[in-house]
Amino acid sequence: MSKIGNYLEFHAQALQLRSRRNEVLASNIANAATPHFKAQDINFEQEIQRHVKQGPLQVTNDRHFPTNIHPLREQMKFRQPINPSLDGNTVELNVEQMEFSENVVRYQTTLEFLNKRITGLMSAIKGE
Repeated sequence: MSKIGNYLEFHAQALQLRSRRNEVLASNIANAATPHFKAQDINFEQEIQRHVKQGPLQVTNDRHFPTNIHPLREQMKFRQPINPSLDGNTVELNVEQMEFSENVVRYQTTLEFLNKRITGLMSAIKGE
């Protein structure tokens, strides 16, 4: 069963990371009018490389289950505004909406790819 897990693991991690990035970007959009709010983002490429290199946590006992790196430990970056506001808020609504839209499309693409992989595995198991 671990071979099937390995087959799907990268896409599952990518999906989890895309979901987390959606939350961060949505928070930025929700706080567009909050004075002194600093827009944050996750560098997806850098984080997915970190997840791939570090992989699951090592276990000290055969009865322990290896677990993936906790999804909330991403290294957040503060976004540098193109046009800084007078109230100290660094959220630029048009930039955040564009990043959010792009990330949603990429999330959907990753989800469809993962679904096709699972469908392919189910077909192979059934012998179709």
